Amino acid sequence: MWHLNLSIDGDARETLSTQLRNALRGRITDGTLRPGTRVPSTRQLATDLGVSRTVVVEAYEQLCAEGYLTSQRGSGTSVADSAHAGVASALTADETPEPAVWDLRAGGTDVSTFPRQDWIRSVGAVLRSAGSRELGYAPPSGLPPVRRTLAGYLGRVRGVRVRPEHLMVTSGFAQGLALLCRVLRDQGHEAIGVEDPGHPGEWAFIADAGLRPVSVPVDREGIRVDELAATGVRAVLTTPASQFPTGAPMSRRRREQLIDWARAVDGYVVEDDFDAAFVAPAQRMPALQSVAPDRVVYAGSASKVLAPALRLGWLAAPTALADPIERVRAGWDIGCSGLDQLAFARLVDTGAFDRHLRRLRAEFQRRGRAVRQHVARHLPGVAPLDASGGLQTYLVLPRWCTEESMVAAARRRSVLVRGGRFYALRADDRPPALVVGYAGVRGAELGRGLAGVAAAYRDVTARHATRVDVRRAADSDRRTGLTA
Repeated sequence: MWHLNLSIDGDARETLSTQLRNALRGRITDGTLRPGTRVPSTRQLATDLGVSRTVVVEAYEQLCAEGYLTSQRGSGTSVADSAHAGVASALTADETPEPAVWDLRAGGTDVSTFPRQDWIRSVGAVLRSAGSRELGYAPPSGLPPVRRTLAGYLGRVRGVRVRPEHLMVTSGFAQGLALLCRVLRDQGHEAIGVEDPGHPGEWAFIADAGLRPVSVPVDREGIRVDELAATGVRAVLTTPASQFPTGAPMSRRRREQLIDWARAVDGYVVEDDFDAAFVAPAQRMPALQSVAPDRVVYAGSASKVLAPALRLGWLAAPTALADPIERVRAGWDIGCSGLDQLAFARLVDTGAFDRHLRRLRAEFQRRGRAVRQHVARHLPGVAPLDASGGLQTYLVLPRWCTEESMVAAARRRSVLVRGGRFYALRADDRPPALVVGYAGVRGAELGRGLAGVAAAYRDVTARHATRVDVRRAADSDRRTGLTA
């Protein structure tokens, strides 16, 4: 039974059939009814509008003759594909089809790995057992059984020390960061330290939330705590498990220094644990929060490990922040989808989530090895930073190879990739780099993308060699007196 929201006026001068025809034609031409949209049968629409079926039959026949509707026996009536020309969006740069493009930009997610059957079984089990409490409004901080499951899982896998009542379920990491920025601002913070290089989207998000992101450099051990102390901030956002985008894990020594800093300034460390699941267990250290739950806010989400569409995240904050965060959250919304929370908890409880993560970790480590092997064979002079996990590889380029030339050359080879300075908050003399993401591509696509990067590097190398030869020839001419 298809429903169509239309109204006609029995007292109008136009006939009912003309009114109906004009109303339908207007909905089609203005794009409200899209090509392929099913419309009710003549009998059903006549009943809905309280008119004779003949009125609807006459309107439908005229619109079919004009090319606005199409009718097929057994398939009903629908808006014709050629009913109107689509209006291009002002934001669409080019409507012409592009050749195949391989996207190696960091930040992608391979949603094809989503465990659909496990999720379907979890959702089905939740719906079969759901009562009025489960189908009602969820508490803003999350359903109690879900928080218990999540607290147990985070403790088992990441060593997070949190009581279920102090754990908040959020709409992804973004909402958790927004809540935290609001509370920090209310408590007098004006700025927050951020890793440089780091995530430009988070810097913009922090600025929009009313805090100033302050650049703190990183090295092979993680964030530079000495540089952090010099900024004067009392809060910092960091990725200890696998620094984004370099992939460097924070060393034990640096972790101890960071906690000592937080205690000395009476401040907080925000631990973004977005890709710890992809670090090999032998190299994976417990969450930083496990060392100092009174100074570290632990944040994670299901976006990278399941799918961004779920909008499920979690926040474990020290008591001094947990209560004000909960008060702010209560004024923002009425919580995340309770059914999604319960389905996720069942995925964890049945062990399906652990099995999924093992498969995912093995797959992404395989892709990381493929990138490093390809670089070693086909990009001489390019050095990947050592990393035990992550979803991207940070490639340090030779000094003569500019990031701009590599990005442009790769684009000409139908490969999208970003230079290291895209992730830099401040300009400095850091070596040129390329950040190759492999989370959104796999198999043959990854191979073709890497081949395009190698070809782009050969192009840039050849142009550089030509310029060097020209300069050498000019120098030789000057020395021999052949120049004018």
